[in-house]
Amino acid sequence: MLASIIQASKNTVFFGGAGVSTESNIPDFRSEKGLYTAKKIYGYQPEELLSRTFFEHNPQIFFQYYKENLIYPDAKPNAAQLALAKLEQNNMLSTVITQNIDGLHQAAGSKNVLELHGSNHRQYCIQCGKTYDLDYIFDAKNCEGGIPKCRDCSGLVRPEVVLYEEPLNKKVMDLAIAMIASADCLIVGGTSLMVYPAAGLLRYFSGTHLVLINKTETPYDNRANLVIHESIGKILTKVTEHIFG
Repeated sequence: MLASIIQASKNTVFFGGAGVSTESNIPDFRSEKGLYTAKKIYGYQPEELLSRTFFEHNPQIFFQYYKENLIYPDAKPNAAQLALAKLEQNNMLSTVITQNIDGLHQAAGSKNVLELHGSNHRQYCIQCGKTYDLDYIFDAKNCEGGIPKCRDCSGLVRPEVVLYEEPLNKKVMDLAIAMIASADCLIVGGTSLMVYPAAGLLRYFSGTHLVLINKTETPYDNRANLVIHESIGKILTKVTEHIFG
C-alpha cells in the first residue's frame, strides 16, 4: 500500500527522528538506557548536559559527554536511509527532513536534506566564526583540558548543533515548513513526535496522505491515513523492492 501511495504522489516528503539512526546502532540518548547512563556517569540528565547554559558553564563535561555519546564516526547508513536516497534519485522523494545530527542521510546518497538540529560534522569558533570539521575537536593539540579552541583566535569551538534552550535555525525551519506544506504525501518515521518544536511541523501538512512508521504509538496515529508499527528500515526496503524490483 505504501509503495502505491508513493508512486501515485507528485511530491513526497520524509520527516524522521532518532528511530531512523538507531538502526545504524546509534542509540537514542533520550531512551531509558541513555537517561540512566547520563545520570550515573556524568551526574546530570541529557537535557541538562546538552543545554546552552551547561555548555557555557561546564564546557569540559559538555564536550566529554558530547564526544562519548553523540558522535559515532564508524556508523554506516542503514536500510531506511539507503531506501530514501534511492527514492530521491528516482524522483519519488523531494526532501528528507531530519532531527538527527549524524549526517547519515547524506552518506547514504540523499542530496536534499534539511537538518533541523544541525550536524555534528560541522564545528565553528564562537568568537571569529572559523569553521572546522569533526576531526578537529578530537585532536588533542587543538584542545585545552578537553575543550577545543580555535587555531586562529583561541576562541571556543563548538558543534553546529542546536542545544536545548536554543531556537531552531529559522531558515531551515522555514524551508521545512514550506516543503511539508507543499507535499501531497508526508512520511513520518522513527519519531515519537513528542519533541517540540519539530513535532509541531505536522500541523502544516494539508496533503492527501499522512503515513506514520514507528515501532510504538505516537500522538498523531489517529490522524494518519496509514500507520505502521514496524522497523522503518524493513518497511522502506520492501517499498523500494516493490517499486524497483
